[in-house]
Formats: sequence, structure tokens, C-alpha cells
Amino acid sequence: MNLLIDIGNTRLKWAILQDDDLMSSHALVNDEITRHLLIALWKFQPLPEKLAIACVGSASLLELITEVAVVLWPKVDILYATSQGDALGVCNAYQCSEKLGVDRWLALVAVRHFYQSSACIVDCGTAITIDLIDVDGMHQGGFISPGLMLMRKSLSTGTARLPSNETDYEIGPASFTEAAIYSGTLFAAVGLIEHVLSKQPNVGQLILTGGDAEIVAAQLKNKLIIDNELVLRGLVVVLEGQR
Repeated sequence: MNLLIDIGNTRLKWAILQDDDLMSSHALVNDEITRHLLIALWKFQPLPEKLAIACVGSASLLELITEVAVVLWPKVDILYATSQGDALGVCNAYQCSEKLGVDRWLALVAVRHFYQSSACIVDCGTAITIDLIDVDGMHQGGFISPGLMLMRKSLSTGTARLPSNETDYEIGPASFTEAAIYSGTLFAAVGLIEHVLSKQPNVGQLILTGGDAEIVAAQLKNKLIIDNELVLRGLVVVLEGQR
């Protein structure tokens, strides 16, 4: 049994890999995580042979998770995933391969191995990232934009009278400010994705992942797949490459 951990900017996700099968994943909001909580959640886990970690979150959270893992499983083999230039069937378009976020790299690796087609990968998380990959595994580059909540918070912090909250509102022309911000930022994200797709006539499969994937997907007319385990699936491939 192996344990896979995805440390994002907003959430921590983990799942068990048993006999090449990815078991159901679990998630915590980063702000809620404490040493005591992690130990309570993980102390009854079977002893993992390997622990594979992908981290784009804070260094302090990575340090805490590593500390808890060593306390619970002193002899566990810990693997920290990093972005590569050309590996696991994917050729990274970034000139400095390590500058590509490891979550984006692992999503590319997962699509290459589990979908085996050209694709537009959209991560609707804290940031919205869009990456293009062709059928031969060549990364075509990508785009980065603030995610929905970051857009809303930026309006609140950058203006005197535009509020920010986490309420969901009816989508469309709004008669009050909060709802107008909700629809406006959602449509900004949708417009970005649609514009990228319009410039890529042979994009292949559209794959959405991330915490806001379902909200964004509901506004897109394109045929698409939602796969919220892409980073974890990428870690599966990384572990297989270590055999």
C-alpha cells in the first residue's frame, strides 16, 4: 500500500494506492490542518510502503505533513514529486522545467497515461491554469489566471465598496453587487477557457479539475470530462516509474 498526498494552495488531498487501484480520496481545507488532526486521521492507516507527495502549498504545511508521516511511519520511503523536462511520456514546454508547477506537471502526466489523447487541461482551483498537450505527449504551454475566489477577493481588497463573500448566487444579470460579482467572475473564467479553445481547433479532450470544476463546467457548452483526481493519478504514474 502506498499513500498519495496532494498539497494545494487551498486544500490537502490524499488517497491510498492499493494494487494499482486509487482508492477514494479525502480532503481538508489547509487552514483547518493541525498536527493533532493529521495524527488522528492517519494513525489507523495501514503502514504505507511509500509516501508520494506533490506540493504547491506552503513550505510550513509540507514540513508539518512530513513530520507527522515520520512520527507515524518512521521507516516510510518519502518521494517528493518535481516537474521534469522530459519524463514519463511528457515533454515539458517550459524552458526551465522546474518552474512549471508540480500540480500542472502531474496533471499532464496523468492525461498522457490515462487518456492518451491531445487535451486541454483546466485546473479550476485557487488559480485557474490551462495546459495544452498533444497526442504525442508534447506540452504546448499554458495560461494562468486568478481563480474565482481570488478574483472576488481582489475586487474587495482593490476597491472601497465592493464586498467579497463565499455565497453562491443565481447566475445572470444581477440586481445587487454580490451577485453581480459572482456572475462576473464566473463568466470571466468561462470566457478565458472558451477563448483558449477557440484558438486551438485541434485541442482534443477538454478535462477540468479542481475545486470549482463543476461550477465552471456548468457554464461551458463544450463536451468535457471532470477529473478531480488528476494530480493523484499523476503521482500513481510517478510511483510506477520508480519500480
